Amino acid sequence: MAKLVLFNKPFKVLSQFTSEGSDKSTLADHLSIPGIYAAGRLDYDSEGLLLLTDNGQLQHRIADPKHKLPKTYWVQVEGLPSESDLDLLRSGITLKDGPTKPAKVSIIAEPNIWQRNPPIRQRANIPTTWLEIIITEGRNRQVRRMTAAINYPTLRLVRAQIGDWLLADLQPGEYKEVEVADPPPNQASKNNGTKHPRNNKSRKSPAKHAYSKGTKFDKMRPTKSR
Repeated sequence: MAKLVLFNKPFKVLSQFTSEGSDKSTLADHLSIPGIYAAGRLDYDSEGLLLLTDNGQLQHRIADPKHKLPKTYWVQVEGLPSESDLDLLRSGITLKDGPTKPAKVSIIAEPNIWQRNPPIRQRANIPTTWLEIIITEGRNRQVRRMTAAINYPTLRLVRAQIGDWLLADLQPGEYKEVEVADPPPNQASKNNGTKHPRNNKSRKSPAKHAYSKGTKFDKMRPTKSR
């Protein structure tokens, strides 16, 4: 079994264990579990779900964009985007590093989550909107660049889900450890005409059920505005 840690990364914490000479807060300030490393990253100024594991194969399957693991973000933007604005993201929008894949985007009610410290800098008399954005890519600051491309800058970004793993009721700095079945080996042996035995076909990953329906996450999940 592989160890998987679900961590609610606070605002202004690096997604790594070393600061590399800076005075920025790191994962080491919150986690003391030996032998784990981040499966992917979350920007310094973003919050929410970060997965860490002690298994290299699992880390690769989570972090590598080719596996198209969906990532769900709750995004507070400045202004009131229209459906036609959001359609630009749904169809894929061109950024400086090329076009994005189509995203799933909807307007939602404000999520029932913690207050950020410090709070966002909100300009007086300018409303804000919460969006749920689901992407399968992992470019640098992609969601922020996507909303900026349609002229609605991101004020706050919280990752709520990666694949089947949910943030649930974890508060900033809190984490949960789960065990999951070891992922299958690399597909390299397919080139040799061999197949891997399906020894653990009947084994279910506890992580996929760690935050299923009926948990506090259902209370946190925002409703989609109509």
